[in-house]
Amino acid sequence: MVARKRTLKSLKAGRPPLTRPAGTMSRKASRTLINKHHQLDKQRRQAASKGDKAAEEALSAEIESLGGISLYQQASLQGQSTERGGDTSRLLLEWLPVKEFKALGHKLRLLEVGALSTKNACSLSGLFESVHIDLNSQEPGILQQDFMDRPLPKDDTDRFDVLSLSLVLNFVPDAALRGEMLKRTLEFLRGTHAETEAGNEQLFPCLFMVLPRSCLDNSRYCTEENFESIMEMLGYSMLRKKMTQKLAYSLWRKVCDSNITTVSKKEINPGRTRNNFVITLKR
Repeated sequence: MVARKRTLKSLKAGRPPLTRPAGTMSRKASRTLINKHHQLDKQRRQAASKGDKAAEEALSAEIESLGGISLYQQASLQGQSTERGGDTSRLLLEWLPVKEFKALGHKLRLLEVGALSTKNACSLSGLFESVHIDLNSQEPGILQQDFMDRPLPKDDTDRFDVLSLSLVLNFVPDAALRGEMLKRTLEFLRGTHAETEAGNEQLFPCLFMVLPRSCLDNSRYCTEENFESIMEMLGYSMLRKKMTQKLAYSLWRKVCDSNITTVSKKEINPGRTRNNFVITLKR
């Protein structure tokens, strides 16, 4: 038997069907929708990985009946609204010396992958020259683009000081593709420039990462220590981290060249109630 060559999936494989958005919903309704969406999407991806087309199509239909990715994004936007205190980019601003940067009069270049809005805290801060991209753009200021298909920068003028992956990596449908996405972030970050630094601490270029906390403390194949080891292999050094009840935030500075060894899927945290989040890397 000849083994078939395994190919990486598109990021779109991690997204459910698209339907039209509906009106404003309550906080409880939006949270219920988000949780239900995550549950069904996890089951759909599991069915797809097993080659169970019937189950995959049935789960896709159920996701579509809930409103698909458009309604999910609407619920996420409401969860990120200022009055609900859910904008993850606010923490990034807390971690940066904003007043010092504004005094320098130099704007930082920010690439926000998986952008839901052009009106989040970072976008309105006046600190950044921002580029927003998403697979399913919800606003004219967000470029509809797959990060894995975005043309690589030709030089530092096309690169960024900050790259944001907020609740993006967990939606990538394939463990190997998650690793490839993390490797690809390095191509879009600038080298360190004195004019982009403020204060005594070197911060740039950096990657702002937000994951569901369950990816790091309730996975069979990934722990916080395991994730940090992968990031260090890529040449990142952790600057900040914060855990909330639901989310894991971290800020990573690109400090050196990658030194990647193969990271395979390996059960390190067994348990029936745990999830299957995993990141793999090839040398």
